[in-house]
Amino acid sequence: MTDDAGRARAAVRTVALAWTGASGMPYGLRLLECLLGSGVRVQLLYSQAAQIVARQEMGLTLPSRPGDMQGALSARIAVPEGQLEVFGREEWFAPIASGSNPPDAMIICPCSMGTLAAIAAGLADNLIERAADVVLKEGRRLILVPRETPYSILHLENMLRLARAGAVILPPNPGFYHRPQTVADLVDFVVARIMDQLGIAHDLIRRWGDPEDRDPPA
Repeated sequence: MTDDAGRARAAVRTVALAWTGASGMPYGLRLLECLLGSGVRVQLLYSQAAQIVARQEMGLTLPSRPGDMQGALSARIAVPEGQLEVFGREEWFAPIASGSNPPDAMIICPCSMGTLAAIAAGLADNLIERAADVVLKEGRRLILVPRETPYSILHLENMLRLARAGAVILPPNPGFYHRPQTVADLVDFVVARIMDQLGIAHDLIRRWGDPEDRDPPA
């Protein structure tokens, strides 16, 4: 591990994670599980559309009241006490609403094109948009995982605008060189790429060029 990677890992203690209404809730839930399992403190936000997608894709009911969220998630993943905070969409006194108390990084996964466009335009009509705006203006890492296909020219222009502002655009496009056998393997590939961007160690997948993956000599 390089010194830069070590510093990045040490710096990431608090991560804001937002779920929005794009397809791809399995990515978001698995990412939450991996972040919590790595000892990261997570500040979780979710949109009303994310509640619909979670039920459709995973049969997961996300309570409308943030205070009920930990219990709902505990049926699916391990939620260590004190590591997860959940905030409502209009909770303007949340720490992440101010540049005086930003997270070390923020991930929106999955990220809808509506949310992406709002952030690109500098809007802050809800806590997800405001938190993303704060992370950008404070020079922290913002990772967007946009799940849409095909991309329109508006989508591409908004992504370019955000990339120029310092955001990381990370579409959930899994590779196949690790020879996935299940849907979970494909999900882990994308989550691994997000964890890499944060400098957080993991063993979710084999990496390209690992000795066991190389073809034997002829």
